[in-house]
Amino acid sequence: MKLWLEIHLIVPETSFSLRTMSNQTLVTKFVLQGFSEHPEYRVLLFSCFLSLYSVALTGNILIILAIAFNPRLRTPMYFFLFNLATMDIICTSSIMPKALEGLVLEENSISYGGCMAQLYFLTWAASSELLLLSVMAYDRYAAICHPLHYSTAMSKAFCGMLVAGVWALCAFNTAIHAGLMLRLDFCGPNVVAHFFCEVPPLLLLSCSSTYVNSIMIVLADAFYGILNFLMTIVSYGFIISSILKMRTAEGKKKAFSTCSSHLVVVCMYYAAVFCAYISPVSSYSAEKSKLAGVLYTMLSPTLNPLIYTLRNKEVKAALRKLFPFFRN
Repeated sequence: MKLWLEIHLIVPETSFSLRTMSNQTLVTKFVLQGFSEHPEYRVLLFSCFLSLYSVALTGNILIILAIAFNPRLRTPMYFFLFNLATMDIICTSSIMPKALEGLVLEENSISYGGCMAQLYFLTWAASSELLLLSVMAYDRYAAICHPLHYSTAMSKAFCGMLVAGVWALCAFNTAIHAGLMLRLDFCGPNVVAHFFCEVPPLLLLSCSSTYVNSIMIVLADAFYGILNFLMTIVSYGFIISSILKMRTAEGKKKAFSTCSSHLVVVCMYYAAVFCAYISPVSSYSAEKSKLAGVLYTMLSPTLNPLIYTLRNKEVKAALRKLFPFFRN
């Protein structure tokens, strides 16, 4: 509180959007800093971000349509891929329109409610994707290590329960984080050192105690980051062990091809998330967080459809059947 009083005396009160409640001045909107410190790259960044968003949106919608309208793709792997594409759309659409607006306008402001909504949907989609990647790793484990029991182990009902559990668990977890964020007071300054509303930079702006929020972040990091990652690594440990035991080179090649795309996506996504979240709030770095944010909110949703379709003959065949212009 002492630190905030010192800042409040230095920074003019007119630079904030504030409201008074119970004799306390509170922020009613935030200003997203974005990339305003590099105005010379504004046109280049806008072009890159718009291109990434367009490709991500188009690619994931095409995957959803291909899986939805092709009966041959009604398998557990494609059912999970359908949900992954949906999560990618939510993830990138929750932040990209505002990020593009910030590159056009001199000041990119967002209301308090809009900031909390953006925080909720982004966290929900990102955490769901982490959990779903572990489910997909288990699916590949069951397919390669126990092929004779695969259809029984990964039944439609069980797959539906897994996906519903992922969406529901992450929605509940995100609701807890959002609720804890809503109880905080933001007295100013109101400039978020990011191009979207994210938990660490918002906590640094709070003028009330963030101890409980920090504890919940550590618990979420332990579950979604460390435990979840270890589960995925263990699954692929068994997968690689089973592949190496195969007698034919053709069998090994086919087995590797079924899980290599997923493994590339897992490595890329976890690298970005670890860089962004697995660190104390006190050691938050705006530049590092922005770079990681670009990776997991823009680059990953853009590359996921390309990785899965370019290396998957069945998806490409479904797209050619659904859209004739893909045949050329």
